[in-house]
Amino acid sequence: MALSKKLILAIAAILTVGLFVSGCTDTDTGTGPTQNTTITVSAAASLTEAFTAMEKEFETENPGTDVVFNFAASGTLRSQIEGGAPIDVFASAAQDQMDILASKSLIRNDTREDFVENSIVLIVPSGNGLGITGVEDLTRSDVKNIAIGNPETVPAGKYARESLTSAGIWDSVSGKMLMGENVKQVLVYVERGEVDAGFVFSTDASSAQEGRVEVVTPVPVSTPVTYPIAVVASTRHLKESQKFVDFVTGETGRTILEQYGFNIPQSE
Repeated sequence: MALSKKLILAIAAILTVGLFVSGCTDTDTGTGPTQNTTITVSAAASLTEAFTAMEKEFETENPGTDVVFNFAASGTLRSQIEGGAPIDVFASAAQDQMDILASKSLIRNDTREDFVENSIVLIVPSGNGLGITGVEDLTRSDVKNIAIGNPETVPAGKYARESLTSAGIWDSVSGKMLMGENVKQVLVYVERGEVDAGFVFSTDASSAQEGRVEVVTPVPVSTPVTYPIAVVASTRHLKESQKFVDFVTGETGRTILEQYGFNIPQSE
């Protein structure tokens, strides 16, 4: 009886080793199950809703490729790439952040493309209790707090500061500014009524909780608000990354972007 137990254990061990070796052999020869390739896309916070909506359709069109998004302020994302973060694709809300990476050869310039346009708007909490009708009203003493993305890292904040500077009122209102880490945080400040007004992209205003904010007026900017996208030079998944760029700039991607309020640049 004892011998039978040993024999059974020996057979089980042989089978286990055999299955392990077989599994290794299948993987090595390509006959076993294959793992999906995952690409990481760092995108401006204002692209959150549109890019999230693209995920399922992109993965359906590209079986075997999973996409993971990293949303934040464009300047923050640029710094992460400069620091060596394993990012495959970068979509910025401002040209200067992409230009910095290009100057350091950190993106593949041949993959760079401008894919959407946006605009800056001044928003207030629903009800507009202070009766704000334009940026000039922000200088009034009863306007205490104004939300803006940090101009050093948040394109919407940078565009807003440039506009207020051109209007000659930045110095008068800069002390009232509550700096947000990204444009979505600015939107939340206004939605909650924690500030009297704020500057966001028009697409962010469209994504606000219903009945929480009002758009007062578009904010003129001297530089067109165009978004570039490019494959990061250090990617280990060039083919899959390029497919994502092609999807975003292709018919399906453009349709989704337009659904979320973005404008598509006209081809030259």
